[in-house]
Amino acid sequence: MQKFITLFISFFKIGLFTFGGGYAMIPIIQNEVITRRRWIEEQEFLTLLTLAQSAPGPISLNTSVFVGYKMYGYAGALAALLGVVTPSFIIILIVALFFSHIRHNEIIDAAFKGMRPAVVALILAPVTGFVKGMRWWLMAISAAVALAIWHWGISPIYLLAAGAILGIIFMANRGKEVEQ
Repeated sequence: MQKFITLFISFFKIGLFTFGGGYAMIPIIQNEVITRRRWIEEQEFLTLLTLAQSAPGPISLNTSVFVGYKMYGYAGALAALLGVVTPSFIIILIVALFFSHIRHNEIIDAAFKGMRPAVVALILAPVTGFVKGMRWWLMAISAAVALAIWHWGISPIYLLAAGAILGIIFMANRGKEVEQ
């Protein structure tokens, strides 16, 4: 039971102290599960993150579920999920109760505007971790995909599907080379 409480508390803290959405949570989840707790290895985290990005739903929730499942199965997934969503649920409930009183408050508005640069930094921080050890051609493909999404408005779904198909083809051809 203690392991589930520890998992819940770890993800509760992540959910409580992260502003800016799912991508802003990634470096904090990464620090907690790799560096601080040593629950999983960095390469395995990147694999889970890729899986979380590919699955429907917010990446932070998917990542917490996958990490929890990797640690302790379905019960671990549930503990991590409840941990990461409970703070947001409580905060949104409180904000909803008092929103009409604070929606035009200049101090609250200024606080949110002041947090924007930090949120952008939290979103960009994982990029540096992903780039480490990447070959130049993978970085070029990543840049081309980002450009295709941003500039031409191509749906990420098509690009993910194309990437999956090309990855399968690449590995199949690689397997044939090894056999020969």
